[in-house]
Amino acid sequence: MVSKDDSIEINREVYELNPVLDVRWSEMIKRHPRTSVFHSIGWLNALKNAYGYEPIVYTTIPPGEALTSGLVFCRVKSWLTGRRLVSLPFSDHCEPLVDETSEMHSLLVPAQEELRAGSIKYIDIRPLSLQFSEGVDNPESYFIHLLDLRPTLDELYKKLHGDSIRRKIQRAEREHLTLEAGSSEALLKDFYALHVLTRQRQQLPPHPLSWFRQVLLSLGDDARIRVAKKDGRAIASILSLAHKQKMVYKYGCSDAHSHNLGGMQFLFWNLIYTAKEQGFKELDFGRSECDNAGLVTFKDRWGSQRLELRYLRFPPRSAASRNGSSVMINIGKKVFARCPRRVLRLTGNLLYPHAG
Repeated sequence: MVSKDDSIEINREVYELNPVLDVRWSEMIKRHPRTSVFHSIGWLNALKNAYGYEPIVYTTIPPGEALTSGLVFCRVKSWLTGRRLVSLPFSDHCEPLVDETSEMHSLLVPAQEELRAGSIKYIDIRPLSLQFSEGVDNPESYFIHLLDLRPTLDELYKKLHGDSIRRKIQRAEREHLTLEAGSSEALLKDFYALHVLTRQRQQLPPHPLSWFRQVLLSLGDDARIRVAKKDGRAIASILSLAHKQKMVYKYGCSDAHSHNLGGMQFLFWNLIYTAKEQGFKELDFGRSECDNAGLVTFKDRWGSQRLELRYLRFPPRSAASRNGSSVMINIGKKVFARCPRRVLRLTGNLLYPHAG
């Protein structure tokens, strides 16, 4: 039987540790070249404190030795959607920190034993590198958009799409939009009001306000809200995360009635400008669903490089299951389209803990 000590041996070669309590994880995150903000203690704490997900890491490194590899999960326990291991919930990607695919296979043994025993419903892994998805049946595919920040600002500006990006930035300047940035409760309030508007437009429930508050609290200076205002009224907002030399765009929202003012373009250009000024080398625009042509095109027009993401799921989701999920989502959207914002917020508070 597996105990909940900080480090325990599983099958003699694989060990389980609590990355929040075991200082070796945070030390490895600082050293390892392929880590992201989603591996960080701050992000794991946000998931744990907001939704109760239990973070765990499997590694081949024995207790007492410095970590050089590991595969991080959150244990999601839901009476509605089932128990499962996810790497990681609400994260665009979470690279397995291993040198070889064979090592990842070894680290998956304890999870697969739980799967065979019926203790969990499935295992979900969201790697950044395609090498880990080779030979896997029916991976879920997305796009990720990365912008190299090493060119000069002038060079970055020239890569922007002339009509939909540069012209909108210029329009925002003519409209004298103002920008406020930070992590204050006032900025969170502006951001969340726009988030609820945006999710209503998308016919989806908003994330809980407590989730965003926990992200800001757990990540500290590495999480920041930007709000664009016209005559003191918030019209667009984004939430970004920072890790080492990488800036990450995570959430964005806006008032559709003010889209012609260029608020989102204004915010993204400020994010690029500030990240460049502070020495960041890359901006991660986040993932896009492959069939969301509008969002994919918008991110392409910033001069970003579009790459494929392939999520792994064991066992693979069947075609019938995917079709069933699509039907349920479409039914849900029809219902959410008719809901007042207060009901949408309540629905989000109830559903998102089960959705990770």
